[in-house]
Amino acid sequence: MKILPVTLEGSYVRLEPLTHTHAVDLFEAAQSDEVWRYLPAPRPTRLEEINNLIESAFALKVGGTQMPFAIIDRASNRAIGSTRYLDIQPTNRNLEIGWTWLGRDYWRSPRNTECKYLLLQHAFETQQAIRVCLKTDKRNLISQAAIERIGGVKEGIMRNHMILHDGYIRDSVYYSILDSEWGAVKATLETFLKR
Repeated sequence: MKILPVTLEGSYVRLEPLTHTHAVDLFEAAQSDEVWRYLPAPRPTRLEEINNLIESAFALKVGGTQMPFAIIDRASNRAIGSTRYLDIQPTNRNLEIGWTWLGRDYWRSPRNTECKYLLLQHAFETQQAIRVCLKTDKRNLISQAAIERIGGVKEGIMRNHMILHDGYIRDSVYYSILDSEWGAVKATLETFLKR
């Protein structure tokens, strides 16, 4: 398993390596407090803050533990959010999908579903991952329901897992999908995308 920068193409979105060229679009997409409610960083109020988030993602990418992507809406060819592989463990063939956010206008659309599909497909079919983790804030019931709906298996809750930017001490709910489960999860995601 060797996670390198790659572009993943779908019908609704294209996931491409995150760069500063995406900053203006991302700043525009990020302007809703709802988007940032459960994320580890506050809503960016200046373009410089989006660029700082991109810089911190670059630093983790260089360290080999993360691979950030811009989510490009294929209809408009604009960046509408971001996602990434986290906690990349080549020796164990494990990784996590997370830090996913979309502009408020794109919620309840097939874009997030297709993001998960593309990332999972690449992880299992190209990278030969044996486990993909997803986690969410314990308060984020919508995200938990979405992960369970696609076939993520709840593993448990990591209590007092992280301190958020506002000082809130977050519990994180952990889910996983195993390589042996990918076929069923893939079929479920493809059914959702056909609707």
